[in-house]
This record gives sequence, C-alpha cells and structure tokens, in this order.
Amino acid sequence: MKSPIILAVDVNELDAARKLIELTHEFIGVYKLGLEFFLKFGRDGVARIQSETGCEIFLDLKLHDIPNTVGAATAQVSNLKPKFLTVHASGGSAMIKAAVDNAPNTEVTAVTILTSLSQDDMNQIGFEGTPQSRAVALAKLAVNAGAKAIVCSPLEIEGIRNAVADSISIITPGIRPRENSISDDQKRVMDPKSAMNAGANYLVIGRPITGAADIRTAAKKLYEEAIG
Repeated sequence: MKSPIILAVDVNELDAARKLIELTHEFIGVYKLGLEFFLKFGRDGVARIQSETGCEIFLDLKLHDIPNTVGAATAQVSNLKPKFLTVHASGGSAMIKAAVDNAPNTEVTAVTILTSLSQDDMNQIGFEGTPQSRAVALAKLAVNAGAKAIVCSPLEIEGIRNAVADSISIITPGIRPRENSISDDQKRVMDPKSAMNAGANYLVIGRPITGAADIRTAAKKLYEEAIG
C-alpha cells in the first residue's frame, strides 16, 4: 500500500532535506516543501530534490493574490510537475481557476481554514460561522473552480468528504500520534487512524517525525497507525 503520509520537510538546508527523505522513504508517500524552502532554494532547489531522490512533491506555497498574478506564478512552477500545489480557497473561484489552467499536470490544492486558527481567531478576522462550516463552503467553492484536492483540519474532514466527490483528495495537517501528543501551534488535531477513518486521503505530518530522536522509527510508527 502506498503511504498516505505527506512529510513536511521544514528545513532550510538541501542536505538536511535529502537526509530526511533517505531516512523515511519507506514510509512516506509525498514530501512537502514549503515557503521557507522555496524562498531560499527556488525552483532549482525543488528540481534538485526531485532529481536526486525521485520523490513526489507537495509544493506548499499557499498562493493568494489576484487571478492574473496567481496564474502567472503557477506557470513558473508548472514544469516541475509537483503532485500538489496549494492556493488559498479564500482567494475565490477566478483565482483558483487561474491556477488550475496553468498547472495541467498538478493537483491544485485549496487550503480552507488553517489549523492554527481557533473560533476566536476566526471571529477576530471577521470570518462568519464555525471553522467547520466555513471550511465546507470553501471546499465546495474550490472544487467547483477546478481544484482536485482540499486541505482542511481533521475536524472538517467528514463534512467536506460528504460535500465533495470521492475523486477529490482530502489532505489534513494537524496529525499527532495517539500517545504523547502535543498540538504545538495547531489548534484542531487528531490521531492518524481517526483522520483516515473520517475520510482523509493524505496526512501531513512534520514535527512528530522530523523532531523525533529516531526519525525512521517515528515515520514507521505513524505509517502503521495510519494504515492499521
């Protein structure tokens, strides 16, 4: 079985990224390279990781701007053919469609409500409703605009799965081991198996693996929790 785990490679050195992939490739399906990595190493850094490791990439840039700008930005990375490329669903239908049109070989992935946001945070920002209701509404908007995957917290998985087609991938961060779990800066979290049972296709996991004393063993344990 292909692993449903996406490892967040939140490092700022190419050697460190390669080492994480080397240690965990047996138990990881996709590797997430985020904004910090991209701003330091750019497209060339992503291409090097791809060519040197052969891994699939989740390019987590969370694009959010006017449609023309997002479309042009997407075009700049489309030839890398990442498996996933993130945009903010709150950017609207035209913006999401611009990304989709410029990345035909990538699953444009719409981020709904960040896992770091609580209900109080949403109230302060001015978002109406609960994280759950807002995430479902954004997911439906994004899918209608052509997005092929959705990012949401574990607590919104079930509602979104019921609202979108089975062909849409649901990707959830905020995953923590059943034992010795801490939430860090993420407010809405869940263990791997519960998230899979709720309808997730992929689980984004970072610090529980990358911060472990034995990285390979931590990756193996979380993989077994997810598929067990």
